[in-house]
Amino acid sequence: MNGQPARHEPERSPDEVPDSLTLTGAISLGTGVMIGAGIFAITGQTAMLTGKLFPLAFLVAAALVGVSAYSYVKLANAYPSSGGIAMFLKEEYGLGTATGVFSVFMYVSMVINESLVARTFGSYVLQVAPLEPAAFWAPALGVVLLVAVFGINLAGNRVVQPVEATMAAVKVAGLALFAVVGLWLMDPVDLFRGSGPPPSASVDGFLAAVAIAVLAYKGFTTITNSGGELVDPHRNVGRAIIISIGICTAMYLAVTVAVAGNLGIDEIIAAQDFALAEAARPALGNAGLWFTVALAVVATASGVIASVFAASRMLAMLTRMHEVPHRHFGLPGTVRTHATVYTVLIAIALTALFDLRQIATLGAIFYLVMDIAIHWGILRHLRDRIEVMPGIVIAAIALDGVVLASLVWVKATSDPLVLYVSAAGIACVWLGEWLFM
Repeated sequence: MNGQPARHEPERSPDEVPDSLTLTGAISLGTGVMIGAGIFAITGQTAMLTGKLFPLAFLVAAALVGVSAYSYVKLANAYPSSGGIAMFLKEEYGLGTATGVFSVFMYVSMVINESLVARTFGSYVLQVAPLEPAAFWAPALGVVLLVAVFGINLAGNRVVQPVEATMAAVKVAGLALFAVVGLWLMDPVDLFRGSGPPPSASVDGFLAAVAIAVLAYKGFTTITNSGGELVDPHRNVGRAIIISIGICTAMYLAVTVAVAGNLGIDEIIAAQDFALAEAARPALGNAGLWFTVALAVVATASGVIASVFAASRMLAMLTRMHEVPHRHFGLPGTVRTHATVYTVLIAIALTALFDLRQIATLGAIFYLVMDIAIHWGILRHLRDRIEVMPGIVIAAIALDGVVLASLVWVKATSDPLVLYVSAAGIACVWLGEWLFM
């Protein structure tokens, strides 16, 4: 093909509307997932692993994701579809067990992300509505959010796109204001107050923090599910990915530095599930607290809307590819409607059963395994069909492997249960796909 990427017509399902999603809409969906999952949900967790160096962990994660995104941009330019990663895996491995397994890994990581953000929503709401016991109300409020998001997603693109665009604008502007005010009011000395890492911190701890921080950016992959409905998908999927990562990197760096400059490391760790709200208290008091909680509510709601939107489309595509079994259970509507129902129900179960740290670890493990499979598939099967620089793809595999190994090592000593659950989940997916196929 003379070194040029193959260009395929976007693969669409019967219930999709071509050209119904704009570039701005795709960027809104990407940033919607990233900002909702990232800065509000896992700032405290990265700080617990690496001390006051947690802003650097977010920056290193951005660099890792930037290298990883190279493969997705190349694949999206060649094979745009609403199946996104599922279709990429089909092109790499063909229809069969491998495609099904790794596609389900991605789907599971997306649903885990929804539960992570939903539970974060509950944790922030409780800062201004102190319902007791918090252990019950944080997941309960997350479940309420998931039910509301289900209704919004059933309305389709005409509702999701303007809602996401509005929410994305609000939270980007709000976080920018938070960062500017926080940077303006902080004492530069405070940036290094308690800068010594916690006793358990290490190189492995820092790399584990990077693995968790990757969750703050992995929302860019949801953009790949928009190819069947996006205007000029061969060009705009890649553009939306690059722009979304750039916006979020700048935002995360400014916000995390502001948090580090206004709170000691012990305070950040103590308030890990709502670190941004706690960071607003010293300088702005209750007004800052209410502003941050309101911003968190918008951001997390937006994140769940975008993630359910993308995950349900991916599951519907896997169903049409006959990579996963499907049962209607008497439900009305299309396959996509059923996929939305199943996606929300699984997210509700995860929200109720696991805490934020366990959810984040599960999501990181499933995502990184799938990510390695995407890169390997390009090297092994597609180098003669799309033009790539092998060195970048190999670097992405190596970086994923290092941070995944570090995360597993750290969790093996601090929370082995989450590794057992991850291993059981991976085994069940693999066995289930093998039997089904």
